[in-house]
Amino acid sequence: MKKTEFVKLIIAQGSSLKKFAMHFTNDVEDANDLVQETLLKAITCCDKFETGTNIKGWLFTILKNTYINNYKKLIKKNRQVTQCDEVTSSHLMYSATTNNGESKFILDDLYRALTKLPVEYGSPFSLYFAGYKYHEIADQLLLPIGTVKTRIFVARQLLKKNLKPYDDHAKKRSILL
Repeated sequence: MKKTEFVKLIIAQGSSLKKFAMHFTNDVEDANDLVQETLLKAITCCDKFETGTNIKGWLFTILKNTYINNYKKLIKKNRQVTQCDEVTSSHLMYSATTNNGESKFILDDLYRALTKLPVEYGSPFSLYFAGYKYHEIADQLLLPIGTVKTRIFVARQLLKKNLKPYDDHAKKRSILL
């Protein structure tokens, strides 16, 4: 098959390719770019096409593989660490969110706040936090269900009070974002 005949044959599949590309990208411009890249690859690899095979299926395979490869490149690019002379707050926020040291401090503070709770509030709250229902906690601790609900409520209030710096930090952070 001559190259001109081949080009006419694949260009005739353009609308089908665009519909197929829309399933992947959900964006008209991205779909057009994907179709254009697919057609370019098909033309440059025309010698690999075997006459008599399904050209539409061949083009769809090229399109799908091109999309997957582009997606992998994008993911890899987003994972790379950028190096620059100036450190912006967005870089600091990203590196700080992945810092395990900060998580350790938060967990230590949370543990201290839980151990500061009086036993009458800490026990029902710990059981509730572990997934027990109010009536199960009441049966286990031999308390009325209303008392259990009240003690869990008071425990939450005490924890909020003891962990207030984290709440203030979260509010400031949301304002900055």
